[in-house]
Amino acid sequence: MRPIILASKSPRRSQLMQEAGFEFTVASFDTNEDFDPLMPVKEVAPMLAQRKARACVHLIQDQEVILAADSTVVIGDLILNKPENYDDAVRMLRLLSGNQHTVVTGICLLGKEKEVVLASHTEVWFDALTEEEIDYYIRTYAPYDKAGSYGAQEWIGHCKINKIEGSYPNVMGLPMDMVYRELMQF
Repeated sequence: MRPIILASKSPRRSQLMQEAGFEFTVASFDTNEDFDPLMPVKEVAPMLAQRKARACVHLIQDQEVILAADSTVVIGDLILNKPENYDDAVRMLRLLSGNQHTVVTGICLLGKEKEVVLASHTEVWFDALTEEEIDYYIRTYAPYDKAGSYGAQEWIGHCKINKIEGSYPNVMGLPMDMVYRELMQF
């Protein structure tokens, strides 16, 4: 296996990679996450993943492969990023309550010889959330580092997600089946 550099500070992505048996190092650099508001919402995550990978390109010395990812939560034509504060998290969870949304994770694998950019889409359905449940979840789990203000691996995923179509690890931030297949191509 070639050396893998995970270009992500996400503890969930590191956890998924470890649980899948990969050896890797972590190195990420702050990148601009702005995007053209006219860009189709399902194209944003792959574009940002590519931007993150390219910010680490200088780390490729020989056989290293950069793995970068970005996840967005999409409801209709709206992207729910990481919440800015408690009120923003409440707003997002109210939007998701009783509704279906899509988690899009963009993946970029970058080596000396090639670059691959992909996206995984997972449909997620939430049961209705009461105001008390929203408050409990935010105060207990502080989902300020999570797109859409939730983590599927936490209480809200165990008790309020009633259906998922697609990759469950994708909802956590990294579609491991896709990552594995593509890494094998390197």
